[in-house]
Amino acid sequence: MKIDVCFSPALYPVYHDAESVVVVVDVFRATTTMATAFQNGVRSIRPVATIEEAIAYKEKGWLVGAERNVKRCDFADFGNSPFDYTPEMVKGKDVVFTTTNGTKAITVAKDAYRVVIGAFVNLQAVADYCLKHQRDVVVLASGWEDKVNIEDTLYGGALTEVLLNTGQYQTASDAAVIARDMWNTHKQDLNTYMEQTDHLPRLKANRLEDSVPYCLSLNLTNAVPELHIENEMLILRNYK
Repeated sequence: MKIDVCFSPALYPVYHDAESVVVVVDVFRATTTMATAFQNGVRSIRPVATIEEAIAYKEKGWLVGAERNVKRCDFADFGNSPFDYTPEMVKGKDVVFTTTNGTKAITVAKDAYRVVIGAFVNLQAVADYCLKHQRDVVVLASGWEDKVNIEDTLYGGALTEVLLNTGQYQTASDAAVIARDMWNTHKQDLNTYMEQTDHLPRLKANRLEDSVPYCLSLNLTNAVPELHIENEMLILRNYK
């Protein structure tokens, strides 16, 4: 089996394989937030690509998480911080969710064999999922507005390393090799390496950097949000 890393949703048509598992990652912060919400008991998350869709759900009485350019949208119940989705707020609830990059990437990948949500906080659980399904894997980095970013590429490298170490996977392209090399070079001090990313200043400018250490923490949850399509709607449920 092979693992590949797609650095941006804009490149995904080149990587698409209808028989592969696609792992969507948006470390800062959408996929970290979604994995955390499932850890804290959310029943389902409906990812939507646009603000207009999120507003329409809100008007129907749904709980809505919505963010654009790192800021929580005025109409939303939650932003895009993993700390918003506490057990008291989300346990047993259904939530609609839209973000600048992560939910767009989910929509792009929806026709794959399986689509799951990856983050450092559920790294091993996602690796176990891939091994169970015995399929090729494509890590789809959400990036920032279709541009490559460091943190999502690093996650691709981390998952590549874990799967290669099982002896059941090999790299599919140079992209996976590049991502793995980045991970192995910087995994001992991720927080320092993140200081040069484009996204950290955006978080700091809005006083949202408190979630960064959490987003870079490994294996805090066994939750693996998995995409289902029901009546043409995209719905994430915790894989069991």
